[in-house]
Amino acid sequence: MQKQMLKLTSIALALLLSACSLTPDKIDETKNWSPSKLYSEAREEMNGGNFEKAVSHFEKLESRYPFGTYAQQAQMEIAYAYYRQGDQPQALAAVERFIKLHPEHPNVDYMYYLRGLINFNDKVSVFDFMSRQDPTERDPKAAREAFDAFKQLTERFPQSKYAPDAAARLAYLVNSMAQYDVHVANYYFRRGAYLAAANRAQSAVKNYPGAPAAEGALYLMIKTYEALNLPELRDDAERVMKTNFPNSIYFSGGPKKDTPWWQIW
Repeated sequence: MQKQMLKLTSIALALLLSACSLTPDKIDETKNWSPSKLYSEAREEMNGGNFEKAVSHFEKLESRYPFGTYAQQAQMEIAYAYYRQGDQPQALAAVERFIKLHPEHPNVDYMYYLRGLINFNDKVSVFDFMSRQDPTERDPKAAREAFDAFKQLTERFPQSKYAPDAAARLAYLVNSMAQYDVHVANYYFRRGAYLAAANRAQSAVKNYPGAPAAEGALYLMIKTYEALNLPELRDDAERVMKTNFPNSIYFSGGPKKDTPWWQIW
């Protein structure tokens, strides 16, 4: 009798588990969707801000229909969805994958542009606008990577519709990286490492010619050469500064403590 009860219990449990496997939660509603429906539904999720579900739909579209334009478009959309979701590593991985698989795709210029944007808006890099800290004071790794992406875009695809915006961001990035060198030079100067300060300020002037930050770099070179008792180098730096920045605010007491330049973007 006991064995019969155990047998019935086992059968009942098996039926229960089988029933659970057929519940709506386990059924993939997209199973029989056409590629066009999968794409349109994924776009709708994207437009509604449901990026996780959008990525899921796009991944299914790519895996079920791996050949053709829908799969390629899905790959681009996945990169953008991760970008909008704030998942920088996944977004960059998706971008790199697309560029590697489709280097001659007619819209590959957009992927270079997106790679630049992902790094440009990196919340843990030099561009965290939610912080009151000057972003150029931080490690410029993301800025350099954004610069490389935008530079490749403007050089390889000068006629791209994204090129003008990329060029504008490049100008910003050049000054950002120059300003970072000035911050480092100031750090050395405050600690009495005058030679290191002079070399870093000189690097900003040499590597980023024309950047607005060169004004502060030249002024710092004047101060460091003065501290090092190198009058000839000091006079040379002052002459260059007066030639390029004849009305420099540094000649009249330095910049005011108002809104920093990096908040105007």
